[in-house]
Amino acid sequence: MGIRERKERERERRRQQIIVAAKRVFSDKGFNKSTMEDIAKEAELSPGTLYLYFKNKDELYASLSLRILQYLIIRLEHVNGNNEMDPIQKVEALNEAMFDVYEFDPLIIINMFHLQSSETLKNLSDELLREIEDLSRKSLGVIAGIFQEGIDKGVFIDEHPIALADIFWSLFSGVILWESSKSIINGNKDYLRDTLKIAFEVFARGLKKA
Repeated sequence: MGIRERKERERERRRQQIIVAAKRVFSDKGFNKSTMEDIAKEAELSPGTLYLYFKNKDELYASLSLRILQYLIIRLEHVNGNNEMDPIQKVEALNEAMFDVYEFDPLIIINMFHLQSSETLKNLSDELLREIEDLSRKSLGVIAGIFQEGIDKGVFIDEHPIALADIFWSLFSGVILWESSKSIINGNKDYLRDTLKIAFEVFARGLKKA
């Protein structure tokens, strides 16, 4: 291994160390009350070291979304690439994939949805913003591809597949944000999975061609 490769590996290791610490701090204190100093202390690094990797707290917060988006694409491509399933089976597999993505890291996916509707995006570097946009666009493209197959085979309603993907994603994110906010008010009421299951079933019924 060359010197350059070792330095790149060390830099990525340190970056992941910071991200793991940030996740713990954001989970314990919430985004607004967390500081770069808190994260540096959790990571056992100096605050100045953090700024070598992330220009501000917003960028560090947004970086947490990359991991969940990468996992999302892996799950979606697995569903879309399965030629043994018909379109209806693929939608059922898509629903299960979305459950898996949520359960992979509930905190991060909730943070990601908050991020998408906040001013934080304006404070990110062009590179990070472009990476988030590319992964998000790719995810919606794969979902649209699943719907397009059903349309082509005459199984689903003949509507624009990107619009259907947007509706499906809005349904997924909306239920998660609404149910998670309700559980904060009353921790004894956690109906997220049940509500999401009903939402997916209603969407699937509307998707089928009469």
